[in-house]
Amino acid sequence: MAKLIGPDPEWGAELWRLIYGLRSRMNRLCWVDHMTSMNNGPQPIGNLLGGNLLSRLEEAHAAYRKKLEAAALPGESIRDTEERLRAEEEKRPPRHDLPPSRPSVPAKVAMRRPPENERQADFFVASLYDVGARDSSSIMDVAVYRLSKRDKRAGEMIRYDLPSGYVEVTAGPYGMASVWDYDIVLMMVSHLTESMNLFKAGRGQMPGRKFVPHISDIAKFCRRGDGGRQADDIEAALDRLQGTMIKSVRETPSRNGKRNVREVESEGLIGLYRVVSRTDTGKVSSIEITAPNWIYREVTSGAKPDVLTVHRDYFLIESGLGRFVYRLARRAAGKTDAKWAFKTIYERSNSAGTFKKFCFTLRKIIKVNELPEYTLQEVAGQKGPLLVMRHKDVPDELLEPVTGS
Repeated sequence: MAKLIGPDPEWGAELWRLIYGLRSRMNRLCWVDHMTSMNNGPQPIGNLLGGNLLSRLEEAHAAYRKKLEAAALPGESIRDTEERLRAEEEKRPPRHDLPPSRPSVPAKVAMRRPPENERQADFFVASLYDVGARDSSSIMDVAVYRLSKRDKRAGEMIRYDLPSGYVEVTAGPYGMASVWDYDIVLMMVSHLTESMNLFKAGRGQMPGRKFVPHISDIAKFCRRGDGGRQADDIEAALDRLQGTMIKSVRETPSRNGKRNVREVESEGLIGLYRVVSRTDTGKVSSIEITAPNWIYREVTSGAKPDVLTVHRDYFLIESGLGRFVYRLARRAAGKTDAKWAFKTIYERSNSAGTFKKFCFTLRKIIKVNELPEYTLQEVAGQKGPLLVMRHKDVPDELLEPVTGS
C-alpha cells in the first residue's frame, strides 16, 4: 500500500494501525465467514469485524481528508496536495524522536563508515597517527595472516611457493594473526619509514627497533573506535602477531654464478612487546613493540625502503578478502592495471574455505566495487576467471584492452 504522508505523522500512524488491525482480523475470521455463510447465508462485514472498528476507520479517513483539505493550496486538488506533501516529507530530515522504521536489507558493502569521533588533525601538528600508512612490499602479494575473524587456526601452517623460494606462515597457540591484527604492523612500518625519512633529511636520529605508540594513536591510525576492553584486545592481538612465525626460504645465484645460495630466515610479525594497563579500568597506559629484524632491515637498509604507501581508506574495508585484494592491487597494479587468475588469488590469500565459496565472496566484492584507488572487473580466461585490477586515475589510452589470457 502507498505510504500515507501528511502534516502530522501521528494521525497517519493511527490510520495504519487501524488498517493493520483490520487486515489481521480479516485473516483470523476468514474461515469463520466461510462457515457462517454456509449456515446462515451472507453476513454483513460489520457483524464479523465489529462496528466499532469500522467507525474508527471511517473517522480516521475523514480526519486524513480534513488534514489534506486544510493543507491544500488555492486551485490544488486533494490528490495534488497528497503528492506535494509526500515530496516534502521525503526531503525533510528524519525525526530522531520517532522510532525508526525497519529498513530493507541492503546489499553488503565493502567499506564500513569511519568512527564518529574521527577528526582531521590540524595542519603542521605532528602526531603519531598522522604518518601515512605503508607496508612491506615483499609480502603484499601473499597473506601472512588469516582473513576470517572467526577461525583462529591455531597451530596451522601455510606454505606459499614463489619463483625464488617459498614462504611458510605458522600460527602459534593463541591463533594466527588476523588481517585486522596486522594493522598494528602497518602502523609500526609506517612510523619506522617516516622516522627513517626524517633521519635521511637530517631532521632526526636514526630510528631504533622499539615502537612506542599510545592506544589512542593506534585507534586513530587504524580508524577504529576508542572504546572496548583495551588491555584484553591489544594483548590478544599482540600475542597472535608475536606467535605467527614467517619463515622465508630464498635461493639466489652466488656472486660467481656457479651455484645457488639458499637463505633461510624465520621470525614473528613482531618481536618482544610490553603492555602496561590499569587493573581497575583496563585502560592501557603504555605499549612497547619491538620491530622484527626482517622488517627493520627492509625499511632502514638501502637508499629506498622496500615499502609501498597504503590508502587511508584501506582501514575501512570490511571484508578480509577485500583487504587482501586491495594489497594485491597496490603491489601488482600500482598506478596502472594488473590481471590475476581467481585460482592464484585463492592460493595466495590463505583462505580456509573452498574455491567455490572463495569465488562467490570475490564476485560480491567485484559487484560492490568500492575498494579505494582501484576498480575491479571479472573477465574470462583460458584456464578460469580472471580479476582485472585497474587504478582509477590511469588514462584509458595507457591501458591494454581487457581480454582473457
